Amino acid sequence: MAIEREAGPTHPVWVRRTGPGTFTGHNPRGATVAIGMADDPGAVFTPSELLKIALAGCSAVTGERPLVRALGEDYELEVRVAGESVDNRYPELTEELTLDLSALDAAARERVLTVVRRAIDGYCKVGRTIEAGATVTLEIEA
Repeated sequence: MAIEREAGPTHPVWVRRTGPGTFTGHNPRGATVAIGMADDPGAVFTPSELLKIALAGCSAVTGERPLVRALGEDYELEVRVAGESVDNRYPELTEELTLDLSALDAAARERVLTVVRRAIDGYCKVGRTIEAGATVTLEIEA
């Protein structure tokens, strides 16, 4: 039995099982991501890695405009997120943005860092959701 469901406001992303211990995540725009367990030999992300990537990606996307204004279209950025699981959850995640600001003077560097931090703190939905401790409601349809 194939379960088919239209994407919409209550189901904007979905995951389908593709085999034993493997799944594919989808969005309405056609993007996919392979999901599996840490011991899977294939090229998959674990759900925990996706959580960290969501946070890193949100910060990268949210900081994009001020960084382009300050550094130009060709700037390089790497965002890393790390955290150790304790009692089957992440009590703390550490996020690190790495970029080259050497072309800017000290005052311009401080302005860019302030604007980027404000943008991420104010508009990164993933980070704001994690910090607020969102309530998750699980519904199971059989």
